[in-house]
Amino acid sequence: MQMFPMPPVRPTPLAELTAIDWAAPVLPALVWMTALSFVPEPSRRKFNAVFVGGAGAAYLGGGFGLWELAFTALATYVAYRGLESYKAIGLAWLMHSCWDLVHHLWGNAILPTIPTSSIGCAVCDAVLAAWFLAGAPSLLRIGRAQA
Repeated sequence: MQMFPMPPVRPTPLAELTAIDWAAPVLPALVWMTALSFVPEPSRRKFNAVFVGGAGAAYLGGGFGLWELAFTALATYVAYRGLESYKAIGLAWLMHSCWDLVHHLWGNAILPTIPTSSIGCAVCDAVLAAWFLAGAPSLLRIGRAQA
């Protein structure tokens, strides 16, 4: 008996993707980044570390059995490291994005009623990862500097 068996078959066919499936998930990421630009440091970093750690629970019951638990445990550890490092928070979001992609490619949407939800999460999480890997600069300051 394998400790981490994969599901035997793909649950559903891959959802057909449109341009909106790729573009729309960027909006929630931008809204999140803008809202968090109002939160002062170090609270911004600490809140985001806790948030990305909790986001790992979205995968529990996601269809990959013990692999979901293993992912959540690893993501929680990386999120914990994020209490002191934006790079760790960025890595945690990048891990989420990759796991979302696995769910999409297997045809196992995170939100079963929305077949493209996993790829949408992958895009949103990748945008967040890039922002955090860049040090989560305030979008308010960036906007004021360009004005």
